[in-house]
Amino acid sequence: MDVGAVLIAVAGVAGTLGGALLTQRGAEKAKRHELEMAQALQEARESRELRRRCYSELHRDARQFSTALRRHLYVMRDRTPGDEDVQALESAKGAYRDRWSEALMIAPDGVVAPAQEVNRALNKVYGHVKRLEQGNPRPGEDLHAAAGAQHGIWSLVADMRDAMRRDLGVTGEAGVRLQSSSEDADALLRDFGEPDPGSRPA
Repeated sequence: MDVGAVLIAVAGVAGTLGGALLTQRGAEKAKRHELEMAQALQEARESRELRRRCYSELHRDARQFSTALRRHLYVMRDRTPGDEDVQALESAKGAYRDRWSEALMIAPDGVVAPAQEVNRALNKVYGHVKRLEQGNPRPGEDLHAAAGAQHGIWSLVADMRDAMRRDLGVTGEAGVRLQSSSEDADALLRDFGEPDPGSRPA
């Protein structure tokens, strides 16, 4: 038997087997890559949906807390708040607090920063309102000042909403800005009269 022919035959078989093995490995690698891409896409979808839900609820609860503060101011202007009034405010605050805690674990820094401004403003007005309610205001704190501070929350909520929309990819950098009317602010402040000169800081 010719040794050269045997070597050529062995090389041919090895080449065929090697080619098949390489093809199989290539197919497995491509399939693995395809599965990884599909998994990454699914995770991205789930993450976006989680953020979308959290943002919707945080935006809603921040607005409801701000509205509850405004309502409580009107109650305080007209009468002494009752248990139901206090409970309504505390309930709105509690719902907002829970949503804010969740957002801190989910939202990126670009959303947390404006959301933190909303959180500070809401808590500042809440403290102001509670001190007025308890008859222990700080210098400069009265219903007129609290109403102005509460109205100022809306522009911060709009900034937070815009950041959320950008993160979700539903708007560009410029975004669409919903303007709050200065007439609303003027009407609100008129409802609470002029600041008490005696309450201003010395």
